[in-house]
Amino acid sequence: MKRLLLLLVAQLLFCAGLSAQNDACCTVRDIAYREASGDGYIDSMCRLDLCYPTDRTGFPTVIWFHGGGLEGGRREIPAALCGQGFAVVGVEYRLVPRVKVSQCVEDAAAAAAWVVEHIASYGGDPHLIFVAGHSAGGYLTSMIGLDKRWLAPYGIDPDEAFAALIPYSGQVVTHFARRRELGLPDTQPLVDDLAPLNHVRADCPPVLILSGDRELELLGRYEENAYFWRMMRVVGHPDVRLREFDGFDHGNMPEAGHYVAVRYIREIVKKRSGR
Repeated sequence: MKRLLLLLVAQLLFCAGLSAQNDACCTVRDIAYREASGDGYIDSMCRLDLCYPTDRTGFPTVIWFHGGGLEGGRREIPAALCGQGFAVVGVEYRLVPRVKVSQCVEDAAAAAAWVVEHIASYGGDPHLIFVAGHSAGGYLTSMIGLDKRWLAPYGIDPDEAFAALIPYSGQVVTHFARRRELGLPDTQPLVDDLAPLNHVRADCPPVLILSGDRELELLGRYEENAYFWRMMRVVGHPDVRLREFDGFDHGNMPEAGHYVAVRYIREIVKKRSGR
């Protein structure tokens, strides 16, 4: 009963927040974020959709990476994030086993670089970019936000480019798709250079870590995210938060996560504006 009441309250509050927003939005689809390569797979997968407000300028932007274990899924613009006063970018990226996990991360970095370089032309503030994603998308969020080598080829420092990182139930040990590349079972953890946990540091952007219920989550996902939060605290990060959503499993935790993420984004924007 307690969990049901929490779910109902969260949904009612979130719907109230949605109804308070009446932004006029425009959606532009199928934008290539890499130059044409002649490789049909790259050219078809390295694309994004952009939904942005048309009644204002200087708005924040959320880059959204979909889930699917790096093996499936398609780009999406979560409806719960639209009409909230900011742009949302849904990113497609190449998938294993057609490519290596490192190439998925390369695509995530390329898409983020495109947003940093182009969002101002749509009216957005290039200094108010939030990176988020669910599951595999959360993993990609943390990788490009913590490990600077991925955005370095574009001359971009994630600490300067990103206002915050919001991984939804992302892996922070080496992703299981990478462990399969190495012949390791899903239950054998690894923390190598393709693990966000290997790049914990105090000077990265603010981080909001979101997780489903520890008893309902996937493969100890809450526990590794809790450890990630603790290690970020240990190294002295000044603004890292962990939220666990009681009663939500791995698949439906974004329903609660979006509500918290919207509030968090508004909080950071307000803080930056000095209001």
